[in-house]
Amino acid sequence: MGTLSTHVLDTSLGKPAAGITVVLESVAGTGLSNDVLGDGITDGDGRVGSIGPERLEAGDYRLRFASGGYFSARGVEAFYPEVVVVFTIADADQHYHVPVLLNPFGYSTYRGS
Repeated sequence: MGTLSTHVLDTSLGKPAAGITVVLESVAGTGLSNDVLGDGITDGDGRVGSIGPERLEAGDYRLRFASGGYFSARGVEAFYPEVVVVFTIADADQHYHVPVLLNPFGYSTYRGS
């Protein structure tokens, strides 16, 4: 089964984004299920040390990043209160890294290594 990691970089500061709550959910065929598999808070390096089960089966998953609270705590106006990334684990023998590049008015993500 696959392993998962994530981190968040605040591109408006050029620094890791600490203190963001991240929730991992499984996604059913309809995409409406939200079975929570785990959660965590980004550390000083913008990473969540451990999120969800140690290993994940092939399937669809969702990561929810509470970006609104992060910016609000810093007194920064932001457009997105939450960033949601839905992704597929196709090969359960691989590691999957899902980083988020975040700023108050946008974000991007990619499959990292």
